[in-house]
Amino acid sequence: MRTVYFGTIVHSLALADLQVLPSAAVGVDEDGTIEFLDPNTRSAEASAEKHSWPVGSYSVVSSDPASVSFFFPGFFDTHIHASQYPNVGLFGKTTLLDWLNSYTFPLESSFADLKVADNVYSRVIARTLGNGTTTAAYYATVHTAGTNLLADLALKAGQRAFIGRCCMDANSPDYYCDKTLEDAQKATLEVIEHITKIDPNHDIVCPILTPRFAASCSKELLCWLGKLSTNTNLPVQTHISENMLEVELVKSMHTFADSYAGVYDKCGLLHDQTILAHAVHLTDDERALIAKRGSGIAHCPASNSALTSGETRVKWLLDAGVKVGLGTDVSGGFTPSILHTARQALLVSRHLSMEGDESHKLSIEEVLHLATVGGAEVCGLSNKLGNFLPGKKWDAQLITLDCKNSPVDIFPWELKTHEDLVAKWLFNGDDRNVTKVWVDGKLVAGTAFTS
Repeated sequence: MRTVYFGTIVHSLALADLQVLPSAAVGVDEDGTIEFLDPNTRSAEASAEKHSWPVGSYSVVSSDPASVSFFFPGFFDTHIHASQYPNVGLFGKTTLLDWLNSYTFPLESSFADLKVADNVYSRVIARTLGNGTTTAAYYATVHTAGTNLLADLALKAGQRAFIGRCCMDANSPDYYCDKTLEDAQKATLEVIEHITKIDPNHDIVCPILTPRFAASCSKELLCWLGKLSTNTNLPVQTHISENMLEVELVKSMHTFADSYAGVYDKCGLLHDQTILAHAVHLTDDERALIAKRGSGIAHCPASNSALTSGETRVKWLLDAGVKVGLGTDVSGGFTPSILHTARQALLVSRHLSMEGDESHKLSIEEVLHLATVGGAEVCGLSNKLGNFLPGKKWDAQLITLDCKNSPVDIFPWELKTHEDLVAKWLFNGDDRNVTKVWVDGKLVAGTAFTS
C-alpha cells in the first residue's frame, strides 16, 4: 500500500541549504519510491487528494504532533570496517600502522570462524541501523565465507550495503593475507558471484572491490582489480593518505607512480565509483586528479583524531569539486554513529580554522548535507537517495527529541524554532532519538520498531 508521511520534514537540498518544512507531506508508492513532496499542506489527506490518491488506497504515518519530532533522510556511512566493531574505543597510544598490527589484524583473522563473523556482523548491522544508517560501505575481511555472510545478514536486515572482501597480498602478516595473487582473484570473484546471486540487481547489497590500501597490495593485484572494475562496472573502495608514514610507505613501494593517488590512477582504480577514505595529507595535484576522475572522499574525523592521523581539509576538497561524505571508520573511529561523526566533522573543521583560515569552518547545514546527500554522491546513489525529492527512495528516519530517556532537553520557548531543534539534535542526540528507520519504504529499525 502507498503511504503518506506527514509532519515536519528536514532534508538537504544543497551544501548549505537545509530545508525545514514544518507541515509537509511525502507520498511514497508501494515500491518505496517518492511520488510527491508537498512542502506546505494542512493534512496527509489533503495532499493525497491533491495527487489523486483515492481514500483507502494509502496509509498515513505522522510525526507525533504531541512530540518534538521530524523526518530526516537515512544516513550514509561511506567507510566502516564491519569486522572491527568489537574494537571500538581500543587504540591506546597507537597510530595507524602499529594499530593495525596490535589491534586490527589479530581481530580480523578470527573471522575464519563463522560463529565469530555471525556474532559481530549481526550486531554491527543492528547498531548502525539503530543509529539511522540506511546505507553502509562495509569492509569485511579476507575470508570469503565471512564476507558472504555479511552480505546475507545486511540483506536480511534490510540495510543497503556495499560489501567488500579485503584484498591484501603484500606487507601483511603471514597469518592474515592473500597468500598469492591467484588466491585474491579467486576469492574476490566468489564474493561477487554470491552477492549477485542473492541480489541480482544489487538493489540492496552490492559487491565493492576492496584493495585494502596501496601498501597492502602488489601492483599486479591493484591493476587486476582496476581491470575488473572497468569490465564489471563495480565500485571500488580503499584508503588514501591517512597517515604520513603510510604515505611514505606507498611512495617507497610503488615507484611506478609519482603520488599515492597516482598509484590508483595508473591501475585503473580512480574513477567516479571510487570511495577513498581519509585524504588527510593530499597534495594539490592529487586533489586535482581525484576531482578530474570524479572519485569521492569518505571523511572520517573521529578516526583521524583518535589515531592522531591529522585533519582533513573538507572545504578545500569541496572547493575543488571533490565529492565528500562521512565515514565512521569503525574501529579507528570509536563510534558507529554518523550523527556523532557529523558532530566531529564540524569540530575538526573549527580546529583547522583556529590555525588562521576561517574558510575551513563547516556549518550544521553542511555536515548534515555530507551525512546524507554527500554520502549518496560518494556512493554513486544521488539519483535515488539522499533527500526527499520525488523519484528518490524513501530511506528515512523519524527523529523524536522528547522521547523517553532522551539525551536532548527541550524547553517550551524552543518549540517553534526548528533550526535550533536540529542543532540541538546534532550536538546532543543519539540512537535513543531514532524512533523509526525505513529503507526502500520498509520499516527496518528504530526504538519503536524494536520495542
